[in-house]
Amino acid sequence: MDFNDSDLLPGPRAEDLLPDTVTAGVKLVVVGGFGVGKTTMVGSVSEIRPLTTEETMSKASIGVDSLFRTRAKTATTVAMDFGRIRINDELVLYLFGTPGQERFWFLWNGLFEGALGGVVLVDTRRLETSFEVMGRLEEQGVPYVVAVNRFPKSPRYPAETLRAALDLPAEVPIVECDARERSSSKDVLLALVHYLGVIADRRGLRA
Repeated sequence: MDFNDSDLLPGPRAEDLLPDTVTAGVKLVVVGGFGVGKTTMVGSVSEIRPLTTEETMSKASIGVDSLFRTRAKTATTVAMDFGRIRINDELVLYLFGTPGQERFWFLWNGLFEGALGGVVLVDTRRLETSFEVMGRLEEQGVPYVVAVNRFPKSPRYPAETLRAALDLPAEVPIVECDARERSSSKDVLLALVHYLGVIADRRGLRA
C-alpha cells in the first residue's frame, strides 16, 4: 500500500479550527509570581486543550523555590503555558503563561515579544512577588491589568488599598477573579481588552 508521511500525522481536531470569520488575533501574556495561578487561569479559560510545561517539583527545588503559602504545590511551569479563546466571531486571544520562578525569567523576553497586553495575577498573601513582575512589563512597554486571585482564606482588601500597596497608576484596572473558573478568568481578559481599547483610543490608534 502506498502512503506518505502525511498519512501518519493526525490533523487538527475540529474543535481546534478557527472559523473563517476570525480576522484578528491578539497575543497576551499571563504573568505573576510563583504559585499565583497562571497555569490554572490559562487552562480554565482556554477553548482548546492548553499546552502546559509543568514538571513535578523535586528535592532540587528546596531552598530555591519558596513554598511559603503554597505548601500544596507539587508541580511548576518550566517554560510556558499556551491557550486560546475567541472573544467574538472576529477576535481571538492567544494566551502565553510565563514561569514564575526567577531562574526562568530569561524566557520572558521571548514570550513578551509581540504581546499587546498582560494580566498580572496576584495573591494578596504574597503581594511582594508582584513588584518585579510589573516592573518587567513596564520595561517592555506592555500595558497590563492586575487580577487578584481569590485563594481560600486569603485576605481581602479594597481596590484603593491594593492600588496603594502595589504603587499602581490610577488608570491600571484592578479586578478580582477565581482563576479556576472559566467565566471569571474570561472577565479578566475582557477587562484587559477593554483597557487596551481605551489606550488605543487615547493614542488615536483605533478608527
